[in-house]
Amino acid sequence: MPALFRLSIAVKALRQLGLTQVALNALYKSGLATGHYRRAIQPPAPLSGLRLQPLFPIPAREEILAVLGSEGLANLRAEADEIVAGKYRQFGGEPVEINICPSTPLFHWTEYETGKIDLRPSTFDIKLVWEPARFGWAFTLGRAFHLTGDETYAEAFWRYFETFAGANPPYLGPNWMSGQEVGLRLMVFAWAGHVFAKAAATTSARLAALAVSTAVHAARIPATLSYARSQNNNHLLTESAALYTAALALPGHPEAVQWLKTGQKWLAWCFTHQIDAYGEYVQHSTNYHRLMLQTALWVTSVSGVRYQVSGITDQASSGAFAPRTPHFAPETPRLKPDTSPLTPLSRENLALATHWLLSLLDPESGQVPNLGANDGAYIIPLTSQPFADYRPIAQAAARAFLNYSLPSGPWDELALWFGLPQTEAQLEIPRYPGDHIYAPNSWGYLRAVRFKSRPSHADQLHFDLWWRGLNLAQDAGTYLYNADPPWDNQLTSTLAHNTVSVDGLEQMTRVSRFLYLDWADASIKQENKIDGDFIQRASARTYAYAKINARHDRLVTVFNDERWLVEDELLNVVMPGQNPRAHVYRLHWLLPDWEWEAEARGQMLDVRLKSPLGWVNLAISADQPMKRVCLIRAGELIYESQTSEVLKTSEVSATHGWVSPTYSVKIPALSLAVEVQSADSIKFTSEFTFPTVDDRL
Repeated sequence: MPALFRLSIAVKALRQLGLTQVALNALYKSGLATGHYRRAIQPPAPLSGLRLQPLFPIPAREEILAVLGSEGLANLRAEADEIVAGKYRQFGGEPVEINICPSTPLFHWTEYETGKIDLRPSTFDIKLVWEPARFGWAFTLGRAFHLTGDETYAEAFWRYFETFAGANPPYLGPNWMSGQEVGLRLMVFAWAGHVFAKAAATTSARLAALAVSTAVHAARIPATLSYARSQNNNHLLTESAALYTAALALPGHPEAVQWLKTGQKWLAWCFTHQIDAYGEYVQHSTNYHRLMLQTALWVTSVSGVRYQVSGITDQASSGAFAPRTPHFAPETPRLKPDTSPLTPLSRENLALATHWLLSLLDPESGQVPNLGANDGAYIIPLTSQPFADYRPIAQAAARAFLNYSLPSGPWDELALWFGLPQTEAQLEIPRYPGDHIYAPNSWGYLRAVRFKSRPSHADQLHFDLWWRGLNLAQDAGTYLYNADPPWDNQLTSTLAHNTVSVDGLEQMTRVSRFLYLDWADASIKQENKIDGDFIQRASARTYAYAKINARHDRLVTVFNDERWLVEDELLNVVMPGQNPRAHVYRLHWLLPDWEWEAEARGQMLDVRLKSPLGWVNLAISADQPMKRVCLIRAGELIYESQTSEVLKTSEVSATHGWVSPTYSVKIPALSLAVEVQSADSIKFTSEFTFPTVDDRL
């Protein structure tokens, strides 16, 4: 990389990320380079007499069993039995081995962080090492033990804990590299100490060892909080929550007061600054949004306070704070926080964040658009619902931060674990009101945002379309952060989203696997029409390609007969005295892997997809001749128009025609692309038509 280009990138990063973030990141790297963290982060002197205090309300077995039912309990036991046998469902996917013993010999974690000790090939994904060591699967063991009393599950937890402690001495090995990973494991330990407290397998010695390990985990976090602050994302949030948890769980520890103050300070900062005015979390991701809300629920739970804030009705917004039924015996020693990390502004932001998520919740499937980075995180999986089902977090957050309940179902379990019973106020409508585009049986999400924090995907004007619980026009997701090209986080690309790209360029400058600069903003406006032939309409505009004199406008309309029309106008802006420059405009749709039919006719393309509910039609037209039409499945070309330019095999990207529902998992999809080359402004139209009752299979 030329020195001048590196300097240009550095200046842009400083301007767009801000001096504070850049300086904190430099401070962290300096600490690594000078050996400061190696000297400063050493195992603390052993303390005797530490005992974890209970922090959580334990729901009655009968409550949870009533929600789960016999089938849900059987599924829970089956998953817990897998864990006992040595496997867990990684990122909510298929069972894989629980490997919590890194290769030996072990070195101080800074040796791995600086690359002095090479853990892996350069393309190895460290997340695959960290994920089992988060101990997230211990929530499944705890739930199964609580509901069945089967000592097998308690003994399995202790066996894994002792194995981990023996194979990962304090601050040695890759499982101590990340403060966030350490913090998430700490939170599980605090919960497990309470849930397994009455098990026969739980001895005084084991509880003492767990308390000591929790303290050792907490002591690892403060020194590198500068890195978490430099990222200004989930790292800072979860590490602060872990310190707050450790302080309350270990009130007699010499560092408890400082842990409490640090945790309070940065939790309040995160909930105040990491949620924007629309309720969207700083990482522009539905999965990280869930992580943030789960962390907020955790904090309210360990704080022992139920917060009620503004909702969508006067009834929901009335009332101040209602104290939760105490779950501590009067004699229980506990460090009382002077102030809650959930300030009034934080609470209002969490209400907005809950609204934001609910507006994206598909009412039939419980899923949401796979927006932004999806690293498979599910930090508090106190539910048997699938990874992709967001109803557990939606229900719990609605009860905690809006003071009303959604329709009940097996997804209520998470709310019960957080001590959130059904509220008097109920949301009776089938579809949560929001700022998106809705029809009786379908809805759409048009992505248009003004970035105030770094985006993870180049997805302006992406459009997600849902019909009867089926995601027709979908987001490809993430798949992997670290892998051999072309799988080095390439699904973040503009080319992978349902939008129009120009000349094969990204909407923003991709600097690294995780960083886009030159953030492209977009604006959106909506129109509702009671009378006339359409129900709702939204238009958006982005100047992402202003540098090459191109502007993209997208208009989405849903008609009374539930047809969806997406109109894309690409304006080739020509300055006086300039000759127009020809551009290649590429319209892309990522569709489900269904049986298909396609026919290209001149400037028209008709595609039929055989959904589980009948044939869906997609008609695409352009006001200029189509240069190329292609359909790619799982990285292989399966259709191209005979009237268009032939696509060379070398031009077929291996990343096209895939969708990643969770981290490290990819499944085939249909990637449909239509290209037009012109020096003039051009227009695409895409019309989705659903089957009527008579058209069904």
